[in-house]
Amino acid sequence: MNSLEQILAANRQFVEHLPSSYESEENDKMPNRHLAIFTCMDTRLVEFLEPALGLGRGEAKMIKNAGNTITGPFEAIMRSLILSVFELGVNEIIVIGHHDCGMANTTSQGLTAKMLARGISPDAIKMVEHSMEKWLDTFHHPEDNVKEVVEKIRTNPLIPKDVPVHGLMFHPRTGKIEVIVDGYSAANIK
Repeated sequence: MNSLEQILAANRQFVEHLPSSYESEENDKMPNRHLAIFTCMDTRLVEFLEPALGLGRGEAKMIKNAGNTITGPFEAIMRSLILSVFELGVNEIIVIGHHDCGMANTTSQGLTAKMLARGISPDAIKMVEHSMEKWLDTFHHPEDNVKEVVEKIRTNPLIPKDVPVHGLMFHPRTGKIEVIVDGYSAANIK
C-alpha cells in the first residue's frame, strides 16, 4: 500500500469513528486564543508542539516552513500573518524555533548538488541561486534565527505595533520551551 492509499484508508476509519468534539460548531476558522504560531515544519513537532503549549484544536493559527524563516517583507509567511491579524482576529504572534534544526546544517551548495543529482536543470537552479544562498547560507543558529524573525515581524510596517511578537525555542525531545524574546517587553505592552 502506497502513502496515498494509507492516508485514504486512515481517513475512512477516522470519519467512521469521528469523535463528537471534532464536529463541534465552536470550532471555526477564527482562533479562539487569538494566536498565530509560526514554527518549523520538522516532523518531530507534529502532535507534540501543540500539547506542549497547552493548545487544542481551534485555538491558534499554525504556520510552518523550513526553519521558521522569513525571506522578505511580503512573502508567503508575512502574508499569512497579516491576514491572520486583520481577518482572523489574531492579536499575538509567537515564533517558535527548535533545537537540532536541520536548516542549521543545510547549505545552498549541498542542496544544489542534490537537485542536480535528481535531474533538476542547472538553468532552473541558476534562476533561484541568489535566493537559495540568502535563505540557506545565513541560517546557522536556530536561536539567532528566532530573534531575527521576531524582529522582521515586529518591524514590518504591515503588522500593528500593538501586536506582541514572542520568540521561543522548543526542545524536540523533551518538549521544554525557553523564552528568547518576550514580546510584551519588546513592544512595551503590559
